[in-house]
Amino acid sequence: MQDLIKRMLIELGENPDREGLVKTPKRVDRAMRFLTSGYSADIDEMLNGALFSVDYSEMVIVRDIDFYSMCEHHLLPFFGKCHVAYIPNGKVIGLSKIPRLVDIFARRLQLQERLTNQIANTILDKINPLGVAVVCEGTHLCMAMRGVEKQNSYTITSAMLGAFRDQSRTRMEFLELLKLSKVGGGAFGVGSAGWSAGSGHSEAESEE
Repeated sequence: MQDLIKRMLIELGENPDREGLVKTPKRVDRAMRFLTSGYSADIDEMLNGALFSVDYSEMVIVRDIDFYSMCEHHLLPFFGKCHVAYIPNGKVIGLSKIPRLVDIFARRLQLQERLTNQIANTILDKINPLGVAVVCEGTHLCMAMRGVEKQNSYTITSAMLGAFRDQSRTRMEFLELLKLSKVGGGAFGVGSAGWSAGSGHSEAESEE
């Protein structure tokens, strides 16, 4: 890959041998391999048995998960927040595994629409919940730096499966909880958090 990057610098009119660029091919090689490391990640190995039998059937939400990905059309970054909810059907997934699952799919050449669906479908496949909902909010540098050059626009994508697709009340509860979490800098606190939503709202313990 380093030879290709050096050739690209030449095509752009740069001198790859000047001081500031001598190590650029190596740095870009290392960065790109990290940013696309999701291709080689093993989801089952990442989960590492963190699927637990639990007598609980209320909504579980992990919100405000930061993600960084690369647009497959222009190889420019897009980034934002991901919110994941599911309704257990006898099994739950360790909360710390959900952000890691987001990272696995984000660290690929992606479309935000595909990223959203892959997260939802994987959770559906691994624990067969009553329903899964995923919402991603992303800023795309391919829109901000080039093309239409709209710096303040962002894209929202959603995947609703099972009860979230079939039952409008369940879907609206999830969307209302996301809306509430943004009021006053976060009604449920600051940063990424896991929540269980039943008759009330209580913080769920994280599993490392």
